[in-house]
Amino acid sequence: MNRPIILGIVGDSAAGKTTLTKGIAQVLGPENVTLICTDDYHRYDRKQRAEIGITALHPDCNHLDIMQQHLSLLRTGQPILKPVYSHKTGTFEAPLYIKPNKFVIIEGLLGYSTRAARDCYDVKVYLAPPEPIRAKWKVKRDTLKRGYTPEQVLAELEKREPDSEQFIRPQRQWSDIVVSFYPPNGEVDESNGHLNVRLVLRPTIPHPDFTPIINLTSGVTGSAIRLGLDRDMNKPVDVLEVDGHATLEQVNKLEHIICSDMPHLRSVCDRESNPELGKIAGTTGETLQSYPLALTQLIITYHMLKATQIYQ
Repeated sequence: MNRPIILGIVGDSAAGKTTLTKGIAQVLGPENVTLICTDDYHRYDRKQRAEIGITALHPDCNHLDIMQQHLSLLRTGQPILKPVYSHKTGTFEAPLYIKPNKFVIIEGLLGYSTRAARDCYDVKVYLAPPEPIRAKWKVKRDTLKRGYTPEQVLAELEKREPDSEQFIRPQRQWSDIVVSFYPPNGEVDESNGHLNVRLVLRPTIPHPDFTPIINLTSGVTGSAIRLGLDRDMNKPVDVLEVDGHATLEQVNKLEHIICSDMPHLRSVCDRESNPELGKIAGTTGETLQSYPLALTQLIITYHMLKATQIYQ
């Protein structure tokens, strides 16, 4: 039986979930993708949360049982009546009838918080940018798009930190891929287009064979693309790092390694066909090209297409 392929993208507020999701959805074809944000499953609106003194990150502030039930229905190709939470107004709107497409992307704060929910995903990604970078992104987003002052955003971050530590960050352990965008030399003010990425690749799903990277970069001092072994949460993992200053030629070699393993991906690797791959908004609203982001989106797309070979 054909069923949707479900991707989870979990991370703290303003960790970059929407940016990552947008490019993947564009590559897979918007008509093939159902996007769902788990913020829609909040139990309380913004005013009620303030009155109760609870943050949106706390499991008790979310209908995780309904989210879990809806994930199970989507996995078997059934429709759901999804609640809708508006970040603009902080209130709930009329629910939406959602029929799953070929691919379903679930992004949000608590997507891996229950065993039953975790069992519904084919690919699980966790976003873990350094906290100073995430704080900077959150201030930028919430002041520009949600009408807050920088002081309000920073105060909210401080209030949410205990719940982030207790409920959000531990979900990292359940992911197949941990994505960390970070500035070179730890410079928080480095522009988004030049961020490096560190991808922790757990052996929970079969990754592309990246060993040719070792041959390509052996003997090259300070190579912009590196593959190594490490431990993450006390378990052995492969780690792929791509620097923001990587050249198009270096990136093309890595893309060829990914795409050669799967004919379906050849069209994805064609940059002219997929102009959205690796696109990011700059600090002044201009569009920047990030090769580390493009490669991250490509690797995740690889896993979704790989899953279609098994289940569809």
